[in-house]
Amino acid sequence: MATQTTVAPPVHQDAPPAGHSQSSYDREPHTDPLSSSANGAPKGEPVHYRHVAAVHSKLRTSSLSRESEEVPSFLGFRNLMVIVLVVSNLRLMMENFRKYGVLICIKCHDYRRQDLILGAILYLSVPCHLFVAHIIELAAAQQAKGAIGRRKKSDASDPSARNALQERRDVQSTWQFIAFAHGINATLCLCVTTIVVYGYIHHPLIGTLCEVHAIIMWLKNCSYAFTNRDLRLATLSRSAAVAVPPMYASCPYPRNITFQNLCYFWWAPTLVYQPVYPRTSHIRWGFVLKRAGETAALCMFIWIASAQYAAPVLRNSLDKMQTLDIASILERLMKLSTISLVIWLAGFFALFQSFLNGLAEVMRFGDRQFYTDWWNSPSVGVYWRTWNKPVYHFMKRHIYSPLVGRGCNPYLASVIVYVFSGILHELLVGVPTHNIIGVAFAGMMFQIPLIAITLPLEKMKGTNGKVLGNVIFWVSFCLVGQPLAALLYFFAWQAKYGSVSKTSKVGT
Repeated sequence: MATQTTVAPPVHQDAPPAGHSQSSYDREPHTDPLSSSANGAPKGEPVHYRHVAAVHSKLRTSSLSRESEEVPSFLGFRNLMVIVLVVSNLRLMMENFRKYGVLICIKCHDYRRQDLILGAILYLSVPCHLFVAHIIELAAAQQAKGAIGRRKKSDASDPSARNALQERRDVQSTWQFIAFAHGINATLCLCVTTIVVYGYIHHPLIGTLCEVHAIIMWLKNCSYAFTNRDLRLATLSRSAAVAVPPMYASCPYPRNITFQNLCYFWWAPTLVYQPVYPRTSHIRWGFVLKRAGETAALCMFIWIASAQYAAPVLRNSLDKMQTLDIASILERLMKLSTISLVIWLAGFFALFQSFLNGLAEVMRFGDRQFYTDWWNSPSVGVYWRTWNKPVYHFMKRHIYSPLVGRGCNPYLASVIVYVFSGILHELLVGVPTHNIIGVAFAGMMFQIPLIAITLPLEKMKGTNGKVLGNVIFWVSFCLVGQPLAALLYFFAWQAKYGSVSKTSKVGT
């Protein structure tokens, strides 16, 4: 018996669903055409798809177009860049291991017993200058107390006898002697260390640690002297123009001149002295252990990356430097730029995020903005203001602002700051390597025209100028800056002393 098949009548594709006019159907672009309600069929009935859904119903732009109303997220591209960076460096390191073997060796480094002894002596003796500054300030505080007592007696006997001119003379006579004592103390703090490191400490790493420590203590000495001078001026003066911040009221001058107050400033993660700092309520020891673990792990990574990868690239560049093979030098710079960037980023995170946050937690130091998002800098100037906040605060508070306050042109004040910073950079790099060749100083001076070039880009409306300024910053930072400086100082070291380690020279 044959089976009879019922065939449904054909559906007219141009007809709108039941109960809808053609115009009303076109006005519903957000209706899902795959749903049963969209096709006019009751639930449970077969769905007959209509090929007339208004897919293109409004004006829209591509996500990456300039006219796009919403800026898309680039989180996926960031993840991709991180993966590419990690994979490419791992590949280069694996190639390095296969080509040279394991180059990590503590005994191979040419550090001498004298380096360790002198380094330990400098580390213990340099902070003594901070305590000498404390003794100087104790004497100044006693003199200020005497001046206040004499003023009170003078005011009681003859209120008109004391005038502003006499007050200014008292302050100036006090400061001249105190400034001379502070100047001698701070100069010895930096000069003695510099002479010892340059002349008697051979290993550059030990010398660098000693020089960094001396510069930090020198900056703290200067801040301690300048701040207490202004606090003393505010105490001796009756003018409201020299008023101190309200938060200092809990520890006014000269009550801040104590051994405990000085010791806190000695270890606080800042270069700027204040009688009072924002403090947290307690210490989170778990947080401290995490930061200590991060610091140790990153330092180990930096050591391995430097010894296993950066050192061979530097050694293999020496013959190209001697013959001035420009093409090969550029190729070595680009090869060195990757690992130098990775090492620098690891060092930045280890110092500013891990170590300083751990130290701040132990000291209950509340203001932990040691950096901001410098990686998004729309200009070179923004980078220098955001990547190292402790140094930036010192430069602005003790050099730039006083110069501008005395009538100096702001642009000239900025140039003076960069000259001062260039000198410190040269001391920091040239002294431990025993080659004061001016590269670090010239690098800081080169920042001035870069700032002038990228400043208009920073102020441009829209994002194009800021993006271009950020690109200029990264190119100058990754390719021209650190790799070139590392190559030049390494070449100067090799020309003067030969290989840093006792291992044989690696061939190209």
